[in-house]
Amino acid sequence: MDNIITVDKLTKEYMTYKRGSSFSESLGAIFRRKKVSVLAVNNISFTVKEGDIAGILGPNGAGKSTTIKMLTGTLYPTSGSIRVMDYNPTRDRKAYVSQIGAVFGQKSQLIWDIPPVDSFKMNKAIYGISNKDYEERLKVMTRIFEVEDYITRPTRVLSLGERMKCEFIMAMLHQPKVVFLDEPTIGLDVIAKHNIREFIHEMNSRGTTFILTTHDLEDVEQLARNVIIINHGDKVFDGSLKELRNTLGEVKLVQLTLSKPLNELSIPGACIVERESELSITISVDLGVIGINEFISKLSDICSFTDISIKEMPMETIITHIYKSKEDDKQ
Repeated sequence: MDNIITVDKLTKEYMTYKRGSSFSESLGAIFRRKKVSVLAVNNISFTVKEGDIAGILGPNGAGKSTTIKMLTGTLYPTSGSIRVMDYNPTRDRKAYVSQIGAVFGQKSQLIWDIPPVDSFKMNKAIYGISNKDYEERLKVMTRIFEVEDYITRPTRVLSLGERMKCEFIMAMLHQPKVVFLDEPTIGLDVIAKHNIREFIHEMNSRGTTFILTTHDLEDVEQLARNVIIINHGDKVFDGSLKELRNTLGEVKLVQLTLSKPLNELSIPGACIVERESELSITISVDLGVIGINEFISKLSDICSFTDISIKEMPMETIITHIYKSKEDDKQ
C-alpha cells in the first residue's frame, strides 16, 4: 500500500515568557519579560500507509497533541514537512479539511440543544453531501451503531456513550479518507467501548485510515496495527504492535496456583516477578532462552500446581519501559 501520510523532520518550537514567583520578580516582568523557547516536537519523521490504523502515543506533555494539530492543519510547524493525501495541511486548508474527519473524546461537534440528526444535516450542508449519499450513509451508520431511536432526541439528554456514537457519525458522514481520533473512548463503559471499536474496524475495512491518540492501552491493543511513540518531543519508537511487544524480548507471563509453596525457581530464562500469596505467583519467561513447552516440563519437575495461565507482557509495562529508557538516555 502507498503512504497516505508522510512526515519529514517535523519540528514545532514555541516561544513563551518566564516570570518569577516573588512580588519583585512579577513586577519586573511587567516591563521586561524573559523569553523561553519550548521545543514541543523535535525533528520527527514517520509514514502511515493507506488503510492503516496507527497509534500515536506518549505521556502528558510529550508532544503528541501538537503533532496531531499540525497533521490536521490547525497549527503551523516551525520546520519540516507534512504531506497527507498529497495535501499540505496548512497551505491547502480548504481542500484538505473536506477529506479528513476528527473525533475528540473531550470536545463535542454536536450542538447541545438540538437533536444529533439536525447536527448531521448541518454537516450535510457544510460538506455539500447529496441527499442520496446522505440518506444512504446515515442509514448504514445508524444501523451499525443502533442509534435510530435516539438521534431525534436533544443531545443534552443523551448518555455519554450515545453522544460518542453520534460524534462518530458526525465525523464520518462526508466519508473522509483519514480520521483523527483523540481519546475516542474516554469515560465510556465496556459495552460502549466495544461498539466504538467495532465501528472503527468496520469503517477501516471500507478503506478509512485512522490516526489514534489515547492513554487507554486497550484501545491500542485492539485497534492499532502500527505505533509511533513520542516522548519529550522526540520519536522513541516507530513500528508494528508485534515489534513493540518484542521491545523487552519475547517474554510471557505465567501465573500459577500452587499446591505447595515454592521458595526458589532455578530454571534458565525464568524468574518469579510477583508473589500474590503463598500459593499464587507470577513468573516471567524469556522465550528467547527457553521454549514454553520446555519451561512447563521443567516446572512440573520441581513443583505441583492446580492452575496455570500464560499471558502476554502487559502493554503498560512495555510502554513504561520505553518512556523510562528515554529518561535514562537524557540523564
